[in-house]
Amino acid sequence: MQLTLAGAEVLRPDGLQVGALSMDGGLLVAEPVGRYVDLGGYRIVPGIVDIHGDGFERHLAPRRGVMKDLAQGLASAEAELAANGITTATLAQFWSWEGGMRGRGFALRFLDALQGYQGVGTDLRVQLRFEYAMLADYADFEQAVTDHAVPYVVFNDHLPHKALAKGKKPPRLTGQALKGGRSPEAHLALMQGLHAGMAEAEEAVAALSARLAAKGVILGSHDDNTVEGRALWRSRGVTISEFPETREAAEAATDGAVLGAPNVVRGGSHSGNVSAADLIREGLGDALASDYHYPAPRQAALMLAEEVGLKRAWAMVSSGPAALLGLQDRGELSVGKRADLLVLDDQGRIGATIAAGRITYLSGAVAERFMR
Repeated sequence: MQLTLAGAEVLRPDGLQVGALSMDGGLLVAEPVGRYVDLGGYRIVPGIVDIHGDGFERHLAPRRGVMKDLAQGLASAEAELAANGITTATLAQFWSWEGGMRGRGFALRFLDALQGYQGVGTDLRVQLRFEYAMLADYADFEQAVTDHAVPYVVFNDHLPHKALAKGKKPPRLTGQALKGGRSPEAHLALMQGLHAGMAEAEEAVAALSARLAAKGVILGSHDDNTVEGRALWRSRGVTISEFPETREAAEAATDGAVLGAPNVVRGGSHSGNVSAADLIREGLGDALASDYHYPAPRQAALMLAEEVGLKRAWAMVSSGPAALLGLQDRGELSVGKRADLLVLDDQGRIGATIAAGRITYLSGAVAERFMR
């Protein structure tokens, strides 16, 4: 598509400027080309790069066991992503002892479906979230990462260690067991066995990290809460820290800290962890992620813009996450970069989303401008 968007405020790397923005062949170009669209009164900002989001789960499995054709669920998820200004989406898929749609079998189905999916323009990428206590799964997991060229792996540990160490039944045991297709007794026995093998798992994950890093896979840890814990992961080549739970852990995440956009929108963590907005005000954090709610990155960036300025706030959802993912071709509105952008009205609502020069979402008064 050859197109020139004229008259809008454009958020360029050095700030807001009124002027034209042109695209050709999926890239931003210097000279006006194609048809003009008058967007006077609107604002154009870089497309959102979502570094971690699992909101797609409800599209793939609206009810347990219902969705058979995952491609249809991916199409529905892509529509929601586009409507929320997300032009690059990292779909964070579990490989977990929890089972069900977070288990090994579903993860492999998901990888196959995503590999074969033909979308409308949104760049759908994958992150595999590996529960590293699963020693028996290491070989299969590593093979899946290789076979599907998974670019980003995050190590998780969601075992309820405190309860298991005391010999107690963890909360929500029955519900979690049913979601995984197990009896409560079998689910508890599985968790107890994994808990008992954590010392061996710590050695195994260090070796796995080294092998994956050598292949160029980006590695992240999840829910860091101590300086020592972040340092340990960093020594293993695990550079990105997703959702650090404390200020100390966020300060120690010098290679890249991903914060939760819903945390900003809510005004704090729903689980009592450190406030993402407070961290950003203090100059911490490199990226905001949708986590479980795709509208949140846009909402959070616009909220933060009132305090830290639009340039810095929007970088948290565009150039910041793009840099952590090694995507140098996007994240800002510069000549030669991908034509990834969204059009906002004076209320911050999205009228259009364009990904790699293709319109993925268009509505309302902005659509009327395009149709003139």
